[in-house]
Amino acid sequence: MLVRRAFLLSAAALSTGAITSALRPRSAHGRTQDYATFVAGIRADAIRQGIDAGIVQRALNLSVPNPQVIRLDRAQPEFHLTWTQYRQRVITARKIADGRAAVMAQRALLDQALTRYNVAQAAIAGIWGLESGYGAHMGTFGVIDALCTLAYDGRRAKFFHDELMKALHILGMGDIAPEQMIGSYAGAMGQPQFMPSAYLRYAVDMDGDGRRDIWHSTADVFGSIASYLSQSGWVSDEPWGQQVTVPDTLPQAMLGRTQTRTLQEWMDAGVRQADGSMFPRTDMRGAVLRPDGVGGESFMVYRNFNAIRRYNPSDFYALAVGLLGNEIT
Repeated sequence: MLVRRAFLLSAAALSTGAITSALRPRSAHGRTQDYATFVAGIRADAIRQGIDAGIVQRALNLSVPNPQVIRLDRAQPEFHLTWTQYRQRVITARKIADGRAAVMAQRALLDQALTRYNVAQAAIAGIWGLESGYGAHMGTFGVIDALCTLAYDGRRAKFFHDELMKALHILGMGDIAPEQMIGSYAGAMGQPQFMPSAYLRYAVDMDGDGRRDIWHSTADVFGSIASYLSQSGWVSDEPWGQQVTVPDTLPQAMLGRTQTRTLQEWMDAGVRQADGSMFPRTDMRGAVLRPDGVGGESFMVYRNFNAIRRYNPSDFYALAVGLLGNEIT
């Protein structure tokens, strides 16, 4: 599971002025660089790279780092959830009901994504649900503002600087206006919550209007998620996984995402489908996950589980996508 570290700042350090002075990057000569100078450098680099100067000026009309972005980046609470706790938190009755309604309303577009990319509708819908609540929660931060703040801040500065330049290139392509490019405090964009680098690699124009709009076009959202999974190794006509029963005597060391065996070998070890029956195919390879250990839920996962995991490298996340997708489609 993923564990976030807590970064604590005093209340005084959370004021805009204190953040600006305390987190100001230092130049090679040891002098601090103010934010205006930093932004001016980004602006000049972007224009040198051929991005329209007017768009760059609009996007980088920034005066101070965003204190809320830094507060959220620094003060993420440390948490440690069991799989059972995580599942209860992210796959709620409300999330399932909302998902069924959303899928029913968008069935034609899911069909289109399936036809074009041969990726299961359940996986597309599951990611859509977990990432943005079926498009309802994309974040409220200006992506350029957030990325510029984090690039200036210094923690993972190179990563965020690279993402910032990619975001500016996206604006230069005309797919979205600077004012409409919103996302999370860390720069994840639109309904699929793509970072700019993922957008450039995976986003598609499925509605054919000439723009890859992952904020407003549900067709482009579904197509882009399907494109991501397809390029991450999705295998058509195979499941992502299924719940199974596993003998308590089966050692935990035999389990885990990388411990693949044929279903026949797993059946020889006592693993069965959730209803106790044998697997219909014996030649397929899979791995068994028992996230909470002996006595907890167990799952057989196949190659498509790893494709989902490329979207977010967490076993919990990939399991939740699969289970939610199954429930709502």
